[in-house]
Amino acid sequence: MQINNVDIEFIKGDITELKADAIVNPANTELKMGGGVSFAIIKKGGRIIGREASKYAPIGLGESVITSGGDLKAKWVIHTATMNMDFKTDQHIIRKAMRSALELAKNRSIQTIAVPALGCGTGRFPVDDAVKIMAEESVAHILRGSTLKKIFFVLYKDKDFKIFKDSFLSYHGYFLRKTSSLPVPTVDGLIVLPKDRILLIKRKNPPYGWALPGGFLEPGESLEECLIREIEEETSLLVTGIEQFHTYSSPDRDPRLHTVSTVFIVKTKGLPKAKSDALSVGIFDIAKLPSKKEFAFDHWQIIQDWLKKYWQ
Repeated sequence: MQINNVDIEFIKGDITELKADAIVNPANTELKMGGGVSFAIIKKGGRIIGREASKYAPIGLGESVITSGGDLKAKWVIHTATMNMDFKTDQHIIRKAMRSALELAKNRSIQTIAVPALGCGTGRFPVDDAVKIMAEESVAHILRGSTLKKIFFVLYKDKDFKIFKDSFLSYHGYFLRKTSSLPVPTVDGLIVLPKDRILLIKRKNPPYGWALPGGFLEPGESLEECLIREIEEETSLLVTGIEQFHTYSSPDRDPRLHTVSTVFIVKTKGLPKAKSDALSVGIFDIAKLPSKKEFAFDHWQIIQDWLKKYWQ
């Protein structure tokens, strides 16, 4: 299967025999390699892997470090802490471990990676639960942008292989269906200027018309961070203060798709200049706004709601 040009392959076998840029070791926080996948790695790749790993110990639960692959066919080993020395794990640790291992792979520009079922050996976490977490994190990582071209999921036992593969394919489809049908979060900014004026942008792209500056939330952003970025990108202004006003969620507010916009009242500094997808910037007296039909989205109504609350 493929997700955004990243190949996903399921393999039943020994992860230490796989030729990949990196393999993932479900480690303990002390990075002691005495059992499970860890022991198989040093048995095949040599004690040098354990000696390199020990230099980083201890690490936090869910954190990852990278060492050479020694005599393995893989160039690197990514050690991700799925448990303390009590050998207990849970869903939160597995999620964090999977995420940090993939991010470390990205930081090292790794293109192929092999991953076992995290926390399911020594940690005894159920495979059919772990796979859902790993599927979510894999899809999210790929959608955020990845250097990976291929992910191998490697299971040693027949039973675990079947459970993992079937569950991954089933849950991946469910997860994508859910996320693709969800409303999209956006932000918009009411930039209030001295002398009862308001700043609007004229949109360069459809839907055309006057609008409040704003845009789509990016992965890893808060609403506030998104607002600051969008206003700077569209108007060149620097945000000095924000106050949340209201959230608008009507399914037909955006003709392109269902969006949910959180609107902020914004203070700025600097000289406005149109950038990004803004064709131009306009500054209007509150009493002399463009007509309703000249606005994009529901932004005329948003301004009316704001005026009723603060100006009447």
